[in-house]
Formats: sequence, structure tokens, C-alpha cells
Amino acid sequence: MQSKSDAQLLREYAELGIETAFTEIVTRHTDLVYSAALRQVHSPDIASDIAQSVFISLARGARSLSARLNGDASLAGWLCRGARNLSLNHRRDEFRRHSHARLAMEDLNPNSDSTADWDRLRPVLDDVMAELDELDYEALVLRFFRNQDLRAVGRALGVSDDTAQKRVARALEKLRVHLSRRGITTTAAALPIALTANAVQAAPAGLAAAISTAAALTGTFVQSSTALAVTKTIAMTTIQKALTATVFAAAVGTGIYEIRHANSWQEQALSLQLREDSLAAQNLQLQTERDLAARNQAASQAEAVQSRGNLSELLKLRADVAKLRRDSRELAQLKAAASAARNDPKDSESQSALDRVNKLRQRLGQMPDQRIPELQFLSEQDWLNAVKGMSQLDTDSDFDRALRELRNSAKKEFAALVQNALGNYVQANNGQLPASMAQLNSYFSSPLDDSLLPRYDLTSAGVVVEKSTPLDDTYYQISLTGVSEQIGSVAENILQQALQAYSGANNGQKPGDPEQLLPYATTPAQKAVLQRIIQNPSLR
Repeated sequence: MQSKSDAQLLREYAELGIETAFTEIVTRHTDLVYSAALRQVHSPDIASDIAQSVFISLARGARSLSARLNGDASLAGWLCRGARNLSLNHRRDEFRRHSHARLAMEDLNPNSDSTADWDRLRPVLDDVMAELDELDYEALVLRFFRNQDLRAVGRALGVSDDTAQKRVARALEKLRVHLSRRGITTTAAALPIALTANAVQAAPAGLAAAISTAAALTGTFVQSSTALAVTKTIAMTTIQKALTATVFAAAVGTGIYEIRHANSWQEQALSLQLREDSLAAQNLQLQTERDLAARNQAASQAEAVQSRGNLSELLKLRADVAKLRRDSRELAQLKAAASAARNDPKDSESQSALDRVNKLRQRLGQMPDQRIPELQFLSEQDWLNAVKGMSQLDTDSDFDRALRELRNSAKKEFAALVQNALGNYVQANNGQLPASMAQLNSYFSSPLDDSLLPRYDLTSAGVVVEKSTPLDDTYYQISLTGVSEQIGSVAENILQQALQAYSGANNGQKPGDPEQLLPYATTPAQKAVLQRIIQNPSLR
């Protein structure tokens, strides 16, 4: 028999006062909420208090929240966001008022038993997940934090199993990209394993029972003064515990006078905590309303895209299939090359190329100013092509040349996607050209990073032009008929010295052919620009 959903249990508790329904919710999600808090505050005691406060806030707002949930909805995402908000508030206040005491308490905490990779991932995981949209956030929590299968995820999100699988895959890829921006690189296969193995830890024994008791007392807050006193005691967070401990330590050092004031400080701390709990509950309610509005907006946008007809959808599917086939061929080629290198000790070129690619990746990771958003579209073959023909990769000029090749390949890949999106828009809008880059956003085969489109301008003639940057010597123009590469100011500056040398040697004349400049190109950058112009006649 299928168990009741979170939404059904919450509605029974809010409308009928069934305490066992709320106890079931607490039992299901205590480990999840406790782990979300522990990742951010690094203290089991504080994490327990925060988990307790989250469920108390849920009990207080059960009636209003249950009215907004669909019948199969899960509370996992709502509870994780609540734990993150309360953890952020705690960290802010703890640092502001008791930084020295907090540091001393942290030194007493036992070291984590997690792996080195999880140690790097854990402090930023919840902040990075907060950058995802509502549906992606919910999908990841249900799949990897709650360890539910795709059918259960789809039922909670109100979509089919296949749609749930695609959403989880897209959300996981977005999370990996956001982590890479913070210097944490991982593979698409390793990330879900790390999340499943470490994201949720067992809460302390008895915590679920304590939370259920606190929530039950909170539900009858107005009717019973005794319940109010007990709730205050249970809901007291580590902030008050730290204040009490600080006052006690000061009394030992300074004498009996400080002891007389301890009770006064504790009363003030309790009063502040009550205000903080009230503000936290309001914040969680506003967050829920915002998430609901975002979900409704996403649904409206999905309906608008669907109304454009099957033609646009067919074009997107064709683009996805073409990309998958291309990636499959590249992967097969790379596997074959790696296998040949392993089986034949005499063939060291493949391994040497892979070593140079790794050096280039490390160098790029140390030079964020050399990165552009289009690099996310590079394939493994593009990286190998960037170091092709280089016997070694040791000098700055070698790295500069390889990085220019990388950026150029990445912009070519993205230019092809832009051209396809232009074609999709024109076909779906009766031959009309878009008026802005924002109108193209929904016509790409997959969602774009927000930093991509601002790097391009759309002319009145429907031509997309890459904005000039100080990094590369060429830029791209994209239209319905094709993609053209244009020489930029950087290339002109690089070739200026060679042009002057040619003019001085030829009575002030200018070269009629780029190949005439080759004897006067003395630097690797000048030679690279000349080779690109010679190979691409449209740049002359």
C-alpha cells in the first residue's frame, strides 16, 4: 500500500489536528534537515537546534502552507531551504556577537570523517544549490538527498518519469557548472555518488521525538501557558546556550558581581530568540510564496512555448540528437585513442597530448581572467586540438596560443547554436526576426547560462555580433545564412610591428598579401594571427 505524501500528512495535521501525521513528517525528514544544517554550522548541537526550529516553524505555518501544496507534493525542498535560512541567520548573529566563543567551540568539534572531496564540497553545497531555480532544487533534493526513485520524483513534481529523469540530469549538470565556478571540479558521474553517500547523515538519537513534542506544544501555543514555557525551553537554540556559558565563564574570572547579572542576560537572550523565531517564520512564509509564484511563472512559460507548435519542438529535438551523436563519436574516438596508448608502449604521443591538456586545464584554472562562458561548450577533442602541434607547453607564449585556440573553438560551437536558435525563431514567428537577444533565449535546445547572451548584440538586420573583448584577435558575426569570423583590434595591434617592419623594408608600401608579412613576424602571437588570416580568406 502506497504511503501518504507529505502534503496529505500536513493537511491532516493542520485541518484535523492529527499529531501522528506530523510525527510521520518529522520521522521522514529529520536526517535530511539535520544534515542540511550540519553542513553549514559544523556543530551537531547547533544543527539539532536548527532542525528543531525548522519543524516548529512548519507546525506554526502548517495551515497556510498545506493550502498551497498539491496532493502529491514533498516538503523536502521547503525544509532544506528553511534549514539554510536559519543556518545563515545563526552564522551571522554568532559572528557578530560571539565570534571568539564560536571559534573556541568549533575547535572542540571532532573532525569530519568525510573524504577530502566532500570536505571541499560540503561548505558551499547549500549556497550553490540556492542558485538553482525552484524545480531543479526540488528535483535534486528528492533524488539524491531523499534517495527517491524517478517515479516518486515525478509524482512529487507532477510530471512523468521520463521528464523527471531529464530534469534531474539537467539540474545535476547546472550544479556541476556552478561548483566549477567556485573552483570545485568534478565529473558528472562522481557528483551524484558524493551527494548520495554524504548529503544526509543520521540525526542524534531522540531528536525526532523531541521535535515532534516541541511542534505539538507549539500547535497549542495560544491555549496553554504551560505549553508556552515548555516550547521556550525546547526551542532555545545554541545562541542562548553560548550566551549562558559566556556569562558563567566571566563570573568565574571576575567574581561574584557578574553572577548577579547572569539571569538578566539570559532573560534578554530568550527575548531576542523569541523575536528571531518569529522573523524566521515570516521569512520562510515569504520564501514559500515566492517559490510558488516562480513555479506558476515557469508553468506559464512552458505553456507559451508549447503553444508555438510542434515545429519548434521538432527542431530542438533534432539539434539535441545531432549533439548527442557528435558527442558519442568524439567519446568513441577518445576511448579508442586512450586504449591504443595503453596497449602500445611505443606510442607515447597520445599520452603526451593528454598530459598537455591537463597542464592547460590547470593553467586556465589559475587564470580566471582568461576564461569566457563559451568554454562550457568545448569537447575533449577541442582541448586536444588546442595543444596539437606543440611538443611542449612550458612558456607563456605556448599557453597564450593554446588558450586563444580554446576560446576560438568555444565561440565557434556557440555560434552554431545561435544560428540554429535564429532559424527556430524565424520559423516559429512567420519569418519575423527577433528584436532582442532575450527573445532568442527560449529557442535554444537547452537552457543557457545567464552570462552568455549579454556578450552578444543583435543588429536591426537580424545579425548577432560578438562584443569586442581584450582577449582574442577575432570575433564572430552570426546570421541565418552562416557564421563569419572578423579580425579585431587585438589582431591589428599584434600585427602592427610586423606591418611597420615590412613598410620600412619596402619603401613605405603596404603588403598586398598576408603571406608577405611572414618573414617579419617575430613572435608566436604574430605568427598565430597571420596563420589564421592566411587560412581564412574572409579575414583579409
